[in-house]
Amino acid sequence: MTVISGRGRIDALDVLRGVAIVGTFGTNVWLFAAPGGPAAWISTAFSESDPLEIALQTLTNGKFLALLTLLFGVGIELQYRSAVRRGNPWPGRYPVRAAILFVEGLVHYVLVFEFDVLMGYAIASFLVAYLVGRSDRAVRAVAGAVGAVYVAALLAVTALLLATPDASGSGSTPDPALTASWPRQVLLRLEYVALFRAELVLIVPSAVVLFLVGSRLVRAGAFTEAGTRIRRRLMGVGLGVGVPLNALAAAAGPGWFLVDRYLAPPLVALGLLGLGTTLVLRGRREPGPIRRGLTAVGRTALSGYVLQNVLAAVLCYGWGFGLAERFAGAGPWFVLALWAGVSALLLAVAPLWLRHVDRGPLELLVHRITFAGSARNRAGSAVPAQSGRHDL
Repeated sequence: MTVISGRGRIDALDVLRGVAIVGTFGTNVWLFAAPGGPAAWISTAFSESDPLEIALQTLTNGKFLALLTLLFGVGIELQYRSAVRRGNPWPGRYPVRAAILFVEGLVHYVLVFEFDVLMGYAIASFLVAYLVGRSDRAVRAVAGAVGAVYVAALLAVTALLLATPDASGSGSTPDPALTASWPRQVLLRLEYVALFRAELVLIVPSAVVLFLVGSRLVRAGAFTEAGTRIRRRLMGVGLGVGVPLNALAAAAGPGWFLVDRYLAPPLVALGLLGLGTTLVLRGRREPGPIRRGLTAVGRTALSGYVLQNVLAAVLCYGWGFGLAERFAGAGPWFVLALWAGVSALLLAVAPLWLRHVDRGPLELLVHRITFAGSARNRAGSAVPAQSGRHDL
């Protein structure tokens, strides 16, 4: 049995996606709160930091993004199943959806945030759309090969960093002037696109593997009442292996950054997925306000991801309220307050929005463009929600 809410949505997936969105902002908020923004943060990323700041960053770094990536893969699988059930060809119009997501990510990168993940998700989802329906053997072969090369490459680079004296550097003084003008920030992102978008090389192969893992977790029944055994295994791997490994990598120093950011977090995310799903399945049928807020944020995940970054930019940057420079000496407490305030706003606004529309604004835009020209949309009606339909 799968616990399903109204309009055919799986409760656990919406809650987990909401947790992932809020948790991902727990990583990104440090970039916005740095005087000078992400561009300045790069120059100071490996300098000496407050122990509490290091601990807080380690708590969120990469884990919730990996969880969001797994859930994106779950969404692809559910859309594939829906297409098969309806007798529609696959991938059908999914490449159109991926292209729209890429454009949205590009706009988000240029106008809002240097470390956008939507472009990477779009590329990976386009590739996975042609793999998700293949046999388990084929999927395991692709995921295993891509994962093995990815892990080997990151470990090789890590070894190189550790062998290079003073590879982490001492950092430099951040320049608040980098965020004084929004047009200047836009031009900076365009000028240094190769630097800021270099992370795509790491995001895409990781996303391909995690999308496929998310797809197969659905097939294994991880989100059903009968999936207790597999969820226990996920928690054992994630919490028993991933958490200690992540803690060791974080404590080992900047040279282990790639392990701390990209290799250990997916393991932890598997544990979070197993634990979160178990808690939702065991929870009461009538959710409280926090769970309702997380569910709503999960249903509007794409819009929430972009909105929280826009709000943080307006609040922190010099062309906005300039809070990053004003509270530069407040340590991690300002960052915690910023994260809590923006997250609370999302948890409050998302349920209000969904009282009137069944999708977030960006989700609605993607849906209408993807199905533009269909008979149903031309008639002015939206495509009905189907069981298990989940947007990013």
